[in-house]
Amino acid sequence: MSGLLDKERIVAKPGFNRWLVPPAALAIHLSIGQAYAYSVFKLPLTRALGITESGPGDWTQTQIALVFTIFIVFLGLSAAVFGRWLERVGPRRAGVAAAFCWGGGYLISAIGVRTHQLWLLYVGNGVIGGCGLGLGYISPVSTLIKWFPDRRGMATGMAIMGFGGGAMIGAPLAVILMKHYATPTSVGVWETFVTMGLIYFVTMLCGAFSYRIPPNDWKPAGWSPSPTNVGMVTRRHVHVDVAWKTVPFILLWLVLCTNVSAGIGVLEQASPMIQEVFKDKVSASAAAGFVGLLSLFNIGGRIGWASLSDKIGRKPTYFIFFALGIVLYSLVPHAGRIGSVALFVAIFCVIITMYGGGFSTIPAYLSDIFGTQFVGAIHGRLLTAWSTAGVVGPLLVNEIRQHQVDRGVPVAEAYNTTMYVLAGLLVIGFISNLLVRPLPDRYFMSDEELVRERQRGH
Repeated sequence: MSGLLDKERIVAKPGFNRWLVPPAALAIHLSIGQAYAYSVFKLPLTRALGITESGPGDWTQTQIALVFTIFIVFLGLSAAVFGRWLERVGPRRAGVAAAFCWGGGYLISAIGVRTHQLWLLYVGNGVIGGCGLGLGYISPVSTLIKWFPDRRGMATGMAIMGFGGGAMIGAPLAVILMKHYATPTSVGVWETFVTMGLIYFVTMLCGAFSYRIPPNDWKPAGWSPSPTNVGMVTRRHVHVDVAWKTVPFILLWLVLCTNVSAGIGVLEQASPMIQEVFKDKVSASAAAGFVGLLSLFNIGGRIGWASLSDKIGRKPTYFIFFALGIVLYSLVPHAGRIGSVALFVAIFCVIITMYGGGFSTIPAYLSDIFGTQFVGAIHGRLLTAWSTAGVVGPLLVNEIRQHQVDRGVPVAEAYNTTMYVLAGLLVIGFISNLLVRPLPDRYFMSDEELVRERQRGH
């Protein structure tokens, strides 16, 4: 088994079709994308004992919501800690580890639900599943960038698009399974956890064993890279231990954190927000449709904006994200005041495309600045910005809204201040992106250092 996972075993032979690699990445990202649909388990888990309604000893929604927060925190931490290891051992071994963590996390959580031990959910889905999330999320990044040096944005967009789309498959699947397994003595959650854990484990293993990596310095037929640095795109490589200490890394950390904080705060509160702003116009079912629509635009933004960045550059792409985002967030209160549901929905659909596009464009941005040799590890460390944003965004949206309501502001207007605060966050991201510059020569590895690192990687 160990030999099958060795990095040398997955170096592609001449004539290998690079388009076989994105489906492998999609298999893993569609599986871990279920994290975005974890809310479908919220209500059933609060009735695990009462079955038809919450009873004595049942968990609260707040307790269950903490699982998602732990997911995101450990996603960033595991990506940061294991990114260097991933570059050394290759994407197959990392993908297999992700499959065991993600699938195994569901099985541990199933035991937690069956025995009604909340800490097992925190450990299973939260900590162990979060580690699977981190490893699964970054495992295809450097691989796809090395296979598609001519289309870095599109390549990472194809994979990360799957993470946004995982909820569209996982949410209805979970609902169907819970209905199937429900009995007078069970809400069907622990049985669903077991089933989904096994499905995701097998799917992720298939993806991991389909990975191939190109030989060193491989390039597509007919494509010739520039021998020197061009604008923001370098042809050299920065070591991961050096990269995270540089000013561009810190600036890009702020770029990702501010963009995600604004978007994830809206996503987490999307359904109640539109119902509260348009109390007499939007029903619960229409609000659910709004959430589904946002998911579609999230997916489209991941591949669309990342592909566009190949043509116009990463820095101009983020310039659009922040400049347009500031305007759109500031327009949301106006849409509420005039009672225009259509304008409100349109604004957030565009905002969410840029939220998704920010995730898929950042790996290509990193490879432009730091080179491709350690981009997976560098990306892993940058994802701590996502962990931070996963706490900051929802906290800002919920706390500011509650503060406004406590002050006597009508519920329909309680989000106005929040939107201006989120626009202010984007101003920080806008300035950070403007300040990103190419690195001086002293940060790049020499040819001899690069050779030694590549040998160490085998």
